[in-house]
Amino acid sequence: MRAIAVSAFRAEPGLVEMPKPDPGAGEVRVKIEYAALNPLDRQTADGAPEGAVPPVFPLVLGTDFAGRVDMIGSGDNTFRVGDPVFGRVAPPGRPGAYAEYVCVPQDSPIALVPRDMPLQLAAALPTAGSTAAQILSSTAVRSGLSLLIVGATGGVGSFLTQLASARGTAVVAAVRGDERRRMRALGATATVDTTEGPEALETVVRDLYPDGVDALVDLVSADTDSFAAYTALVRDGGVAVTTRGVAAPAGVAWADFRLAPTAAVLDELVAAVARGELTVPVDMELPLEKAPQALVQNRAGGARGKTVFAI
Repeated sequence: MRAIAVSAFRAEPGLVEMPKPDPGAGEVRVKIEYAALNPLDRQTADGAPEGAVPPVFPLVLGTDFAGRVDMIGSGDNTFRVGDPVFGRVAPPGRPGAYAEYVCVPQDSPIALVPRDMPLQLAAALPTAGSTAAQILSSTAVRSGLSLLIVGATGGVGSFLTQLASARGTAVVAAVRGDERRRMRALGATATVDTTEGPEALETVVRDLYPDGVDALVDLVSADTDSFAAYTALVRDGGVAVTTRGVAAPAGVAWADFRLAPTAAVLDELVAAVARGELTVPVDMELPLEKAPQALVQNRAGGARGKTVFAI
């Protein structure tokens, strides 16, 4: 089968030919039709992430996939051959989703795709969508409250904006560049271009919420000073969430978010799509062969929605 893999950590990813995997007990083999790009994919290529299983090289990259069940291993069956499914390869270090086939445990984050949902869209949901859904739970944002999202135009931010808006939460989207029309279409109450300087965001937030926003989700800041500048816009008693492992200043209630993907969350996401609460923001579709270049571009940041690979 064709796959995108690395021969060692920090080696350049490339297209390789590998044997088709066989499912073990309790596993299914999925013939992948689409895989989605996530920052975790390039991080996996650079070194073993926390919680990873010992890798076997060449290591196939990729986390999110959608396709059809092709073979079922021994044991109890949750799925049937031919079922359209989507999911997430977990834990990191297993052979990944940038390939024509992948074997995953039936009790892992994998779920059925509704018959009327394109597999391309389903592939873009697992990591970014689950992250957004679980962040909302961790911030305890309720209807009528306000949420500042820094880095709102990427996959997680686009999903988070929509899910929060569907709850009746007022979203202030901090973005790079003029994304006002797109973010308002996703449900943002206000959008601020952070390239105009920190004072632009502060002015908008203070005009709308003089005491500060109820919650902050920072998907971008990789240092304490940058995170602190945004936490200053949170009201007393509010909460700040980071996905980058950055500590908050003293006196700020904060959460260092860690994703815990489940099949139940995937079912919730496709239900939200069916209700019209969630539009899947696919920014670009590329052939599998273009994955190495896409990983390099993703490292530079500035994503606008999700990139998927047709396999």
